Amino acid sequence: MKHPTLTDYTLLVILALIWASAFFNIKISTYSFGPVTIAFLRVLLGSIPVLLLCYYKKIKIEAFSKDWPWFASIGFINLVVPFFLIAYGVKSVQSNLAAILMSTTPLSSTILGHFFTKNEKFNLIKTIGVLIGFFGIVYLFSDNIVINENNFISALLILFGSTCYVIGGVLTLKISKKRNENVTGSILIWATIILLPIVSFLEQPWNYTPRLDSTISVIYLGVVSTGIAWLLRFRILKQNGLIFQSQVAYLIPIFGVILSYIFLKEVITTKVLISLLAIIIGIYFVKKGDQKKLI
Repeated sequence: MKHPTLTDYTLLVILALIWASAFFNIKISTYSFGPVTIAFLRVLLGSIPVLLLCYYKKIKIEAFSKDWPWFASIGFINLVVPFFLIAYGVKSVQSNLAAILMSTTPLSSTILGHFFTKNEKFNLIKTIGVLIGFFGIVYLFSDNIVINENNFISALLILFGSTCYVIGGVLTLKISKKRNENVTGSILIWATIILLPIVSFLEQPWNYTPRLDSTISVIYLGVVSTGIAWLLRFRILKQNGLIFQSQVAYLIPIFGVILSYIFLKEVITTKVLISLLAIIIGIYFVKKGDQKKLI
């Protein structure tokens, strides 16, 4: 891989900002839309730029090939469940809390990778990282200002949603030889198919009279935070590799907290900042352990 340029770092920061901005936009979307509708519109609108790129680059979409059970399973676990859980949870908790909890995916992926893959085992550095990050999560849940008896379950659901991303990533290894654009387009198609009857039965979104800000936010979530963000991720991965792209994990929770304060005036307590720092340090050690293994 080539040495990263200023343009590469700029794109990495833009990707982090896009993904971090998703959380306060989810909050705004919940003012008018139900969680299933938000999840459905995200995958439906997010599929548009991905499928257009596949059409432009003449990449075959294999959503209905013999591997369709994998695409459907990954679409359900990696998109349907977390998108719903995040939208449901953010109704009751601050969006900055969601950004922090979702940033723990490198920690949970380390744990699951140890048990379900052959070459992602624990080492001392990764173990230290997981323990520090776990302390950050526990300490965050001790903050009675942002997490209380009324939204405790919602916070846990968001944390479970982050774990679903990891499980979906493990399943993706089964079809890792296929092109990223093909896989992403296929799982977006299946996520849309799965959510269509559910949203029609449970929420009947055609009966909504949404606010303008909620409408703008849900369109942004689909087209930008889902579709364009994935395409930008592809570009960074292709140009600079996985280790460089994975640095986005440090930036997302930081930007998420800052953006939530700017746009929603959400409370930032001392415990939130300490938890955020602990989780970022934990992620650093986990990734340091991965790099040491690669070297």
